[in-house]
Amino acid sequence: MSGTTSSALEPVRIGLVSVSDRASSGVYEDKGLPALQDWLARALQNPLTFETRLIPDERETISATLVELVQAGCSLVLTTGGTGPALRDVTPEATLAVAHKEMPGFGEQMRQVSLKFVPTAILSRQVAVIRDQSLIINLPGQPKSIAETLEGLRDAEGQSVVPGIFAAVPYCIDLIGGPYLQTHDAVCKAFRPKSAIRPLAA
Repeated sequence: MSGTTSSALEPVRIGLVSVSDRASSGVYEDKGLPALQDWLARALQNPLTFETRLIPDERETISATLVELVQAGCSLVLTTGGTGPALRDVTPEATLAVAHKEMPGFGEQMRQVSLKFVPTAILSRQVAVIRDQSLIINLPGQPKSIAETLEGLRDAEGQSVVPGIFAAVPYCIDLIGGPYLQTHDAVCKAFRPKSAIRPLAA
């Protein structure tokens, strides 16, 4: 699936991985991948290409899939599912196994957002890492929670109450040599130091 926009914007390849024993075996329909694609299509102005994978909760399979997507040129890889305390939840371990650098702030902020809704947010174990020139982030399994953690929380006037994690993603990708991500501010305004902001070509 891909979208199109101004040629002044760099194309971006994004890997999306839904980790679920039951969805991957056809017991029920996966909702994580459509939720991720919908949100990213609304949030980013760049032309997007999605590499999607629906896989079971198997540590070796998850790690191999992440490595494959990085090698395929995905600057950003987002996973959904498998981050709780249940015995089959191994996405964080599989992600850390392929990491060159760990980025703990992403997981910390996701839990801060989710704690505004449910006390069980402290049971989530999402991590984020860098491998080569790719940022890999574990997200929650529920579509509503995915949007909340990416976008953050706003008050009735639309002002940010708790920042979502995606505001920091474009600058992180800048720093590791990836494409320049341009966001739609109404969905999620990317934060960059003034020196790192590029004017859009006419």
